[in-house]
Amino acid sequence: MAKWLILAGMVIMVAGVVLFLVSRIPGAGRLPGDIFIQKDNFSFYFPVVTCIIVSIILSILINFWLKK
Repeated sequence: MAKWLILAGMVIMVAGVVLFLVSRIPGAGRLPGDIFIQKDNFSFYFPVVTCIIVSIILSILINFWLKK
């Protein structure tokens, strides 16, 4: 159980570092095709295209990693 908790902590830490670094890339999360609706007291943002690109990149990396 302790090893799983350590692994989960490391995964969360790596995810935090990746999110921090991605936020510094200009235009990340603001691609054409992302849905952004803003009204008086309401704003809604759903990054459709960004999610698709991240999914494709992760799929390629995971497939490359598992094929070794």
